[in-house]
Amino acid sequence: MAADLITRIPQRAARWSAEHPWRAILTWLVLVVAATSLAVLVPTQQAEEADYRIGQSGRADAMAEQAGLSAPPGEVVLLQGDRGDRAELPRAAKEVATGMADADGVAEVDAPVWNDARTAMLVAVSLDEGVEDPAPLEAVTATVAADHPDLTVRQAGDLTTDRDINDQVAEDLSSAEGISLPVTLVLMLLAFGALIAAGIPVLLALGSVAATMGIAAAASHVVPAEPTVNSMIVLIGMAVGVDYSLFYLKREREERARGRTTLDAVEIAAQTSGHSIVVSGLAVAASMSGLYLVGSVTFDSLALGAIVVVAVAVVGSITVLPALLVALGRWVDRPRVPLLWRLNRRIGAGGISSRVLAPVVRRPAAALAASVAVVGVLAVPALGMTMHASSLETLPRGIPAADTLRAVAEEFPSEGTTVTVVARGDDARSALATLEAAAGRADFETVPDGLVDAEDGATSALTMALPWPESDERSAAAIHDLRDDLAPAAFTDSGTEWAVGGDAASNLDFDDHLRAWMPGVIGFVLLLTLVMMGTAFRSVPVALLSTFLNLVSVGVAFGVLTLVFQHGWLEGLLDFTSPGFVIDWIPLFVLVVLVGLSMDYHVFVMSRIRELVGRGLPTRLAVEQGIRDSASVVTSAAAVMVSVFAIFATLSMLEMKMMGVALATAILVDATLIRLVMLPAALVLLGERVWWPRRPAAPLGEVVDEDDARGAGAEPELASAR
Repeated sequence: MAADLITRIPQRAARWSAEHPWRAILTWLVLVVAATSLAVLVPTQQAEEADYRIGQSGRADAMAEQAGLSAPPGEVVLLQGDRGDRAELPRAAKEVATGMADADGVAEVDAPVWNDARTAMLVAVSLDEGVEDPAPLEAVTATVAADHPDLTVRQAGDLTTDRDINDQVAEDLSSAEGISLPVTLVLMLLAFGALIAAGIPVLLALGSVAATMGIAAAASHVVPAEPTVNSMIVLIGMAVGVDYSLFYLKREREERARGRTTLDAVEIAAQTSGHSIVVSGLAVAASMSGLYLVGSVTFDSLALGAIVVVAVAVVGSITVLPALLVALGRWVDRPRVPLLWRLNRRIGAGGISSRVLAPVVRRPAAALAASVAVVGVLAVPALGMTMHASSLETLPRGIPAADTLRAVAEEFPSEGTTVTVVARGDDARSALATLEAAAGRADFETVPDGLVDAEDGATSALTMALPWPESDERSAAAIHDLRDDLAPAAFTDSGTEWAVGGDAASNLDFDDHLRAWMPGVIGFVLLLTLVMMGTAFRSVPVALLSTFLNLVSVGVAFGVLTLVFQHGWLEGLLDFTSPGFVIDWIPLFVLVVLVGLSMDYHVFVMSRIRELVGRGLPTRLAVEQGIRDSASVVTSAAAVMVSVFAIFATLSMLEMKMMGVALATAILVDATLIRLVMLPAALVLLGERVWWPRRPAAPLGEVVDEDDARGAGAEPELASAR
């Protein structure tokens, strides 16, 4: 029943759109404009700090907030000079403190402090709640810097760091969009050889992305928006939007080339490619829904954005695309680019894929063994993957505030990796004092004025520093020691409620949370894929094979992530410095995105093979013919995805770079080695057993036996399949 419904939906949508093309086109335009306008009319609700709370650190933050002990937003000014400038540092620091005290939005200015080497001074500034503009403070810093040219005077903090990172992300996205659009258009020109046909997929993808951003703005009032969600919408929306239109357009042109009318060609495309689009869209949505299991605002927001953009792209592909094809008729192939048109016709013949497939089909066991060995080598490094939260180490050089914070951490270690123990109870302060003494004899360092009390007298907080970077394994070990041994010993029999928080502890909790949930998410996504493929193709072996191939693709992606970003391969080429780990949320996100996107052309290829089997061809011939016929579409679809993701690999933000490298490499391997070697080899070895429990029936009421395939009947290309 579900499979029949998936088949009927694109057929009925295409039929209505073909019968009312201008109404369908106008409706789509109105919906896109209305949805896009939501981004202007409805302000996006960004996720707040409280939305990210997880585990013990989350409890500590909540306790501190309830007691009024949460650190207010702040900025610091770092002043550095060599030995000859040492006498000038105190004067400049005093000028900074005096100027900051008079600036708007400043609640308190701490006295300037020296570093241990007395080569730098730091002025810390606390801001009023609700202050968002650091410009008045930066004006003071700039004035002092100008008055003391022999010193290095620079500022960083909550406001300036967030602003500089956001500016860098916006610059990266603008660069990616500026490059990806012309690259995608060139690829579509190579795929179609005609300007109108090349422009349609790009326009529909852009419409889907724009509409989704508006819908996401409204949805953010239910699920707060993660700052990177728009990047993800562009990444996924352009990939699937172009691919879905590509599938449909290619099949419609193919049927017209066989002499069918435009209406007949659109109907056949709806029955075949339209069915594949719906199945693929459901697979992506199902895969992304696995992120909801994690229970994190980051993944909730990313999942919602991905599901919405895929749904919009599917709707556009099965409604407005058929309407455009009917309205344009054969004008869709105009104006032709002569050289590209001829090249496109030659590529469409599937010559390259035939040369690859021939030895695979002749010796499927050897081909399968060799391909498994290759992907195994690529995937093995994933067994040693180390994950950690993003930090100052993962931010690219050249972001002013981030560079300043690195310098602050070097000159003033107590401003680097810190933890905060929050306690609530009658003996909270005395227990924290005991803990401070015990921790000081261990790995922790005391911080000036590190022990503070709330106004209610019942809650106190102790801040301590660690001498290592946050990503250092020794920092994690020290936090575990604090939680498991030092704090329990200090609070024994006191009846005091306590929790260890702070940025380092929060990131550690998030890492542990992800590691605990990752096996469940992987199992959920693979099981859901298994069920969906079994339902769509009504074959248990196809479902199992699809799931196995997805797992192989994920292994390749994880292996490449480990080699490149943890071990530092290609640092110079990709222009980054390896932090020695993979950012913690990237593998899980890559997993669900890759499983969803790789189903695009997998569903398309398997649908074509199943269609030919239903017409009477033996499985061996159907595999060779189906992959050969779909080769140009798969090549074009993969080229779009790889190019879009490769562009993200050139961006400066390490998170975007990791996503781009992992997805581009995995999809390249998936579309070539896995789909052109592993898939056909496995299908040929399984033979007719691949369709258990029931061989497919003819989808279009046609039956073509093997003798017809060799002749020049309704499908002349079949004659060259062997």
